[in-house]
Amino acid sequence: MMNDSVKSIFANSTADAWREVGQPRPHESAVLHVLGEATYTDDIPEVQGTLHAALGLSQKAHANIKSMDLEAVKHARGVVAVYTAQDIPGVNDCGPILHDDPILADGKVDYVGQPIFVVVADSHDNARRAARLAHVDYEELPAILTPQEAKKANAFVLPPMQLARGDVKRALQQSLHRIKGELHVGGQEHFYLEGQIAYAIPKEGNGMLVLCSTQHPSEMQHVIAHALGLHSHHVAVECRRMGGGFGGKESQSALWAAAAAVSAARLKRPVKLRADRDDDMMVTGKRHCFHYEYEAGYDNDGRITAIRIEMVSRAGFSADLSGPVATRAVCHVDNAYYLSDVDIAAMCGRTNTQSNTAFRGFGGPQGAIAIEYVIDEIARTLGHDPLDVRKRNFYGRNDKEGRNVTQYGQKVEGNVIHDLVAELETSSDYRKRRADVRAFNAASPVLKKGLAITPVKFGIAFNVTHLNQAGALVHVYVDGSVLVNHGGTEMGQGVNTKVAQVVAHELGINLPHVRVTATDTSKVANTSATAASTGADLNGKAAQDAAIKIRERLAAFAAKEFGGEASTAVFSNDLVHINGKSVAFAELVQKAYLARVQLWSDGFYATPGLHWDAKTMTGNPFSYFAYGAAVSEVVIDTLTGEWKLLRADVLYDAGASLNPAIDIGQVEGAFIQGMGWLTTEELWWNKDGKLMTHAPSTYKIPGVSDCPEAFHVKLFENRNAVDSIHRSKAVGEPPLLLAFSVFFAIRDAVASVADYKINPPLNAPATCEEILKAVEAAQADAA
Repeated sequence: MMNDSVKSIFANSTADAWREVGQPRPHESAVLHVLGEATYTDDIPEVQGTLHAALGLSQKAHANIKSMDLEAVKHARGVVAVYTAQDIPGVNDCGPILHDDPILADGKVDYVGQPIFVVVADSHDNARRAARLAHVDYEELPAILTPQEAKKANAFVLPPMQLARGDVKRALQQSLHRIKGELHVGGQEHFYLEGQIAYAIPKEGNGMLVLCSTQHPSEMQHVIAHALGLHSHHVAVECRRMGGGFGGKESQSALWAAAAAVSAARLKRPVKLRADRDDDMMVTGKRHCFHYEYEAGYDNDGRITAIRIEMVSRAGFSADLSGPVATRAVCHVDNAYYLSDVDIAAMCGRTNTQSNTAFRGFGGPQGAIAIEYVIDEIARTLGHDPLDVRKRNFYGRNDKEGRNVTQYGQKVEGNVIHDLVAELETSSDYRKRRADVRAFNAASPVLKKGLAITPVKFGIAFNVTHLNQAGALVHVYVDGSVLVNHGGTEMGQGVNTKVAQVVAHELGINLPHVRVTATDTSKVANTSATAASTGADLNGKAAQDAAIKIRERLAAFAAKEFGGEASTAVFSNDLVHINGKSVAFAELVQKAYLARVQLWSDGFYATPGLHWDAKTMTGNPFSYFAYGAAVSEVVIDTLTGEWKLLRADVLYDAGASLNPAIDIGQVEGAFIQGMGWLTTEELWWNKDGKLMTHAPSTYKIPGVSDCPEAFHVKLFENRNAVDSIHRSKAVGEPPLLLAFSVFFAIRDAVASVADYKINPPLNAPATCEEILKAVEAAQADAA
């Protein structure tokens, strides 16, 4: 349906049949991807004289550097220069919020893998080999490695935060039933296919061009300028596309960009810094692991009457984005459920490990899984179907029903979770399959099946209000072709395709006539990161704003040229209709150019209605909520802990989807990535603080064989109640939470070992070992 709150290109029903938005168009780089012709940062032809850099990494988790002998490094084959913190001309910092994250460690190291020097050589291999020849003398210090240890030591990167509503103490005391327990949910490596990389090219007048795989070009620009002691206008950062980001290239691409730029500035030669997979995983942060302690009160129907949750995350050695991650976790503890009396505490534990950072979901999954675990416990304790307990705790649909205000004070509007879950329950044949699973388990002593359905309610917007803005440029050339530049970055998610569709739609031209260029800080300034699922929302609106301005100028010119009113002009299917006449869009553009009509425009958008009080942790932080639900069926082997996902049914609320093909692909990918986080992807540090799962040989992401043979993904028919871009909804992060259904299906299968009478102690990731431990615990409790 048409967006009724912006000026539409359609003035009558004749043009309504023609649309570019809402169509399942191919990804704009699909052909290039298939042919291997899509240009990533490492594919860009190198400028003559290009050198290659590598990082020298700490071998200790926490230590003072007593001395550092780099002579062997300097005299290694092909080495041109070696730089330490003292060689950085400006500020030695790449922290996105607090200035607590050095580009190169200076005098002290805080984790195994922390960069302490840069070596620049004539080749990538020579630089890497040389980096391993350093002799560093350390004075080791005590190291903290887990969030539990950090809490015990009162070691935090930020002050603890707390959100409370109602009287939890009294509500717990008055509750008919109470449960309490602990849960640990591990972190996750981003494992983007393209690793961290930056290519710095010096320009005249102290200028610096950095080609970088990053989700946040403007942040890279600022960090590089500060490191070089220059102003932002000296630095240009460009990113055509990334081979995946998932949050790992939001803030943590800064270290690589700054190190390359400092080296290039000192040598006056281009320098490329490309991380090998092992180095990338050793240096960069992950999704935050969380440890939970919870206590909840509930009634005979399983309705939650009070809940207290304490969350401690492994932040790593510096703050990075741990504060906003913890804030979003606090704001998503409710997931799809109304919580009347709550007490939520979140702590960011300082540990001597990689500084953890943004990851798809940005704390939302870690917050929401806690309440799902609690509801799963309640349902099994009462002997009720978990779906029924979930339904009883859902937010109300409207003011009349009540129960529709979140713990942070935002009203839940446009709530479709009741209808969405009801549709999925029917389409997935949930009730019959529940009975079938029970019958299978009763007859199968070794293999056990599990089934679970879990909902999602996810808030869309940046936690920090001022980040919810975007800019765009739209150029119409004399031949009628259109070039678009916007502040979003393309990491495979299709934001460029969606923005191009929006512009084509507004100008009434077919999609092939629109081209989107690389994100470039010299074109659109002061951009926000492409994160928080806002890429299409913000940049689509900004590009739409620019396209509307151009269309209105062309309409005014057409009225002057052909008669009639500008407001009656209809742009559709490469034609402009006015006053009974039709003219080709390209022909009208040529005429407008000769008449000196401006054929380019800037556009801007700032999300309205957002506010947040960080001190009270209350406000209206989200523009709207996206919803979804998934049903997963698994089978486990109780002798080995092995498991397999047999079937998944997913229903996701993308609003009035801009591109259903891309959105369904995003839902599928997010679901599998979330499944990996909760099942196979285990991060493990040894007692000395070294990450041992730092390569594909030891860290296991899901493969194609892990996808279920029956994978049913559908978009829920809906239209955003909020004035988003063409009433669509974000699809980047929320679907990842749908994978909760896999974890709880595994727990359901484990519980069948004890005839569903006990709650098995299953932590995430639910690896084969973890499943086997839970099975043995269930068997012991049942004996």
